[in-house]
Amino acid sequence: MATNLVRGRTADVPPDAVPQPSRRDIQLIITASSLGTIFEWYDFFIYGTLAASGVIGRTFFPAQSELLQTLYAWAGFAVGFGFRPLGAILFGFLGDRLGRKYTFLVTISMMGLATAAVGLVPSAAVIGLAAPFIVLSLRILQGLALGGEYGGAAIYVAEHSPPGKSGYYTSFIQASVAGGFILSLVVVLVTRGLLGSAAWTAWGWRIPFVFSLVLLAVSLFMRLKLAESPVFQQMKAAGTTARNPFVESFTFPGNLKRLAVALFGIAAGLTVIWYTAMFTVLSFLEGPMRVDETTAQLIVGAGALGGLGFFVLFGRLSDRYGRKNPIIIGYFLTLALLFPVFWVIGSAANPRLAEAARHAPVVVSGPSCAYNPFAAKQADACGQLLDTLSRKGVPYQKAHTPMTLVIIGGTPVTDRSSAGLDAALVAAGYNLDPVVPGPGSIALILAAILVLSALSGITYGPVAALLAEMFPPRIRYSSMSIPYHVGTGYFGGFLPFISQFIVARTGNPYAGLWYTFAVVAMALVVTTLWLEDVRPARSNAG
Repeated sequence: MATNLVRGRTADVPPDAVPQPSRRDIQLIITASSLGTIFEWYDFFIYGTLAASGVIGRTFFPAQSELLQTLYAWAGFAVGFGFRPLGAILFGFLGDRLGRKYTFLVTISMMGLATAAVGLVPSAAVIGLAAPFIVLSLRILQGLALGGEYGGAAIYVAEHSPPGKSGYYTSFIQASVAGGFILSLVVVLVTRGLLGSAAWTAWGWRIPFVFSLVLLAVSLFMRLKLAESPVFQQMKAAGTTARNPFVESFTFPGNLKRLAVALFGIAAGLTVIWYTAMFTVLSFLEGPMRVDETTAQLIVGAGALGGLGFFVLFGRLSDRYGRKNPIIIGYFLTLALLFPVFWVIGSAANPRLAEAARHAPVVVSGPSCAYNPFAAKQADACGQLLDTLSRKGVPYQKAHTPMTLVIIGGTPVTDRSSAGLDAALVAAGYNLDPVVPGPGSIALILAAILVLSALSGITYGPVAALLAEMFPPRIRYSSMSIPYHVGTGYFGGFLPFISQFIVARTGNPYAGLWYTFAVVAMALVVTTLWLEDVRPARSNAG
């Protein structure tokens, strides 16, 4: 049976004791919080945007192959996410003890300065191993900051929302996360377009990082105008703030179950859908599908921009129909549509490559064919061939034979050098050069991305309101932030690395999607069985 979770757990903040903000106040609150969230996620995603294009790997993580550089770069991406839970604990504690406003002022300052610093780090060619060490240290600072940002902004808006509007108002925070990704693409494209390829490759890629200082100044200007959350003001005046919100998050009656559901049922599921819709699509187009880098970024950016409305739409609908049903429907549709949508993208992005893979499959066989993407040198000739094909982004199948063989379209390849493989692949119809899809294909890819954006919107749009309503105000910042950032930090942050590793090991460009599929299936079971339906709140306490 549906329950109103806010009504059952906010007795320490009487609804009639909380002042109602004016319409103008609400507009400023949503604008300032959303802009700050856009800018902070821009800071975090600019690394991922450039990692997908190979800039980060070449500059800070030089290795024997482009594939290994990419894996190291995505590992650096994951490191930032890995420290988000620690940031959630630290800043959640401060947010519940000292207030929402000043906590997310600290987080955004920390994020902006760390991001700008990444753009100033010398390359590994200049300072050696110190370069990746410094970059990873800055990624840790970014992760800590982000661990406190999202919860603060979402709760701040939720606690200002009038009755029955929490899902709608907080949906702008959800859309702002995608906005940060879009902004990172726009800044990269504009900077590269103005400077040209040579200057961009040499030093221009650093400008998007340093640009975060401008965004930081705007964010601070906007957020300094805000007052503290009325719910927190009331708790502070009544002396009901938590003494140790971290401990209380795990000892408050019933909260352990809510934390587990928030982690495995909500955060884990929604984040892998969103990252698959954005980063996996971008990496898929630029990598295995060999789409021109600028074209791929424009397509994904346009798709992400077109999908922003879904976050607001489903956030608003959750105020009317509850938070649980849209999330479950979104999970179910994701499981049904994930692979078909990517098959459409692959067929439209590079038809010649897709056709060649169907009619002239590459089969590599040998006595063992062991392949380790992290090895400096593979153990045998078969593994070396797999490494070469993986670096080229060519799909392959493996077989067991006494001798090492490469067969393309039923024809054995005698020259197994890199150049010989290239010649055989081209002769079999494989297009190894960067391609620009035609207008019809681009439209089809955009439609597929919009489907993924809709799946992300239906699962992500209601979540800020849902998480705020799941937990009592005195420990809301900590209780909301910890499971959210553990889920997004580990299940989502490691998605690009894990999926890329699976693709490299299997030779199947679609194999990495099984990670997304498995996590969403888990989230569907957890939410269906254990998530209490949350109906629209009748007080502005959440």
